[in-house]
Amino acid sequence: MALIDASKLELAEKVVAINRVSKTVKGGRIMKFSALVVVGDGNGIVGFGLGKSNEVPDAIRKAIEDAKKNLIKVSLRGTTIPHETVGKFGAGAVLMRPAPEGTGVIAGGPVRSVVEMAGIKNIRTKSLRSNNPCNVVRATIAGLASLRDAEQVAAIRGKTVKEILG
Repeated sequence: MALIDASKLELAEKVVAINRVSKTVKGGRIMKFSALVVVGDGNGIVGFGLGKSNEVPDAIRKAIEDAKKNLIKVSLRGTTIPHETVGKFGAGAVLMRPAPEGTGVIAGGPVRSVVEMAGIKNIRTKSLRSNNPCNVVRATIAGLASLRDAEQVAAIRGKTVKEILG
């Protein structure tokens, strides 16, 4: 898959989670902040990033920079996804199903952030197993990256779209 150039896109960002982390050293504890951010253009391109710093704004800035390096293109059919899929990462799994027009985004926190940034307007999702925001976001991204539309499947099989759809 080709890299997507973030400088040519109008990307919006959304903070999914901010976590205070600590490291114990000889003199006591060192506190830092970790931020999980999702960026997207609302038209099928989405990415996520992690950043860690002494201050929250710096952590968010680093996470946005990281997210712009990890963009993927999502196959869409209108305002929903082409087919049902399950994205898995670590202990996290996210079930995603296409939904008819007018359904809206039926999703929990981290999954909702990812699908809204991708520009999906109608989808039904269920987060299975883990509720760790980082693993849920990664599982959602993995599921969206695995989506294929009829044109892509036809190209892989060396057939026409009409032959694939019957």
